[in-house]
Amino acid sequence: GVRPLMKNSWHVATAAEAIAAAQFARCGWDVSVQYGANQPEYDLMAVCGDNAIKVSVKGSKDGGWGLTQSFIANADYHGAVDKWLAKHSKKTVFCFVQFKDLQLHEMPRLYLATPTEIADWLKRSAAGRGDTILWENRTWTKRAQAAGTTDRIPDSWRFTSERLQHLASTA
Repeated sequence: GVRPLMKNSWHVATAAEAIAAAQFARCGWDVSVQYGANQPEYDLMAVCGDNAIKVSVKGSKDGGWGLTQSFIANADYHGAVDKWLAKHSKKTVFCFVQFKDLQLHEMPRLYLATPTEIADWLKRSAAGRGDTILWENRTWTKRAQAAGTTDRIPDSWRFTSERLQHLASTA
């Protein structure tokens, strides 16, 4: 039979990091990849001329990226986001790679965002309650507090050369 693609989180993380590195290279950036168990908060270092950014790569195959769940206590979603944000350098750029609903020959969807942008988005999600997961496109069902609302990553976060240049110039 057909073997499932990316059987575990290691496969997702490895594929996401490789694809992210390839996208930076396609935009003319030099990329250094870190390997080993004791990595700092970033996975890649991308350099173009005088611009250098640290990139934290997050892969997903289910439509969302769990970010702040280890910081949550007493359903305080906003507090969890604040604790998460405090652990990240403002100079780090996150690259989100989404494999959900893709065939092998299709490119995953990639997004670039700063920790501050992500924190603001997480606090506004679920109709302002906040969430621990950054959803690519999530419509809340009637059982949820945010029933009938949809959380969708801003189009402005799409990985484009222009978005990359903008983030590099402000990092």
